[in-house]
Amino acid sequence: MRVAITGSTGLIGTALAQDLAGSGANVIRLIRRAPANAGELRWDPSAPEGGLSPDALDGVDAVVHLSGAPVASGRWTPARKQELRASRIESTSVIIRAMLAAPKPPPVLIAGSAIGWYGDTGDRTVDETAPNGSGFLAMLVRDWEAATAPASAAGIRVANVRSGIVLSSRGGILPRLMLPFRLGLGGKFGDGRQYISWITLSDHIRAVRFLLERSDLSGAVNLTAPAPATNAELTKALAAYLHRPSLFAVPSGALRLALGEVSTELLGSCRALPARLEQAGFTFEYPAIGPALAAAAADKTPA
Repeated sequence: MRVAITGSTGLIGTALAQDLAGSGANVIRLIRRAPANAGELRWDPSAPEGGLSPDALDGVDAVVHLSGAPVASGRWTPARKQELRASRIESTSVIIRAMLAAPKPPPVLIAGSAIGWYGDTGDRTVDETAPNGSGFLAMLVRDWEAATAPASAAGIRVANVRSGIVLSSRGGILPRLMLPFRLGLGGKFGDGRQYISWITLSDHIRAVRFLLERSDLSGAVNLTAPAPATNAELTKALAAYLHRPSLFAVPSGALRLALGEVSTELLGSCRALPARLEQAGFTFEYPAIGPALAAAAADKTPA
């Protein structure tokens, strides 16, 4: 199998490339710097067809598109919002044009998306049949997924992977959560009742590989564990793993003052279930938050 991956230097992309290569797949890592080896190919998301020649993706079995600027890095100024949109929506359009320019276009696109689609759902469970929510993230994800329509129209099987919070000590939110706990300053955000839809990095990679192999799965697919945890449950599990107290609570008002609109990422609630994955027969290695956090926190494999 030949698989091209954008965002291949990020947390998920790096792990996926390593996992696929380890099982014998021919992985093409699309990067923005000069290639360091034969497995890397330079592309430019701001250029037509990504700056790629028509034969760059010819005969590739699948493209996994994971490009996107980090959502929670910095305040959502107008310029930052535009960057978040361009890094997702415009790059999706560009990679699809590159795919369609190939003499033999890749037949599969696994396209990055997010559970931000649902907005704040409170304690209500949602699956892939739930409508689009409200707010900046919900609108961003709506347009992100809509950008894959030309690929579907051309007969490419598109799976939009709505990822939850990915737990790994290699990167993402978990190392940032662990630091205050190690210092004895950890605790919940706000009242702690907001739901967090999470998934371990290892289960996320297994799910992407599952989707690569399942020709009958297309459209939106939630990549979240089957038991979303409240913020209080997650922080309690993390404190137990680290043998540290969980005594503090960061007031909602302080988070909003410090982070602005980004605080919705920490205070909003999303209880998304992986209905389509489970209906298709996928099984999670880590379905519960306690064992999942312990496994994710102990994974020291370099990214």
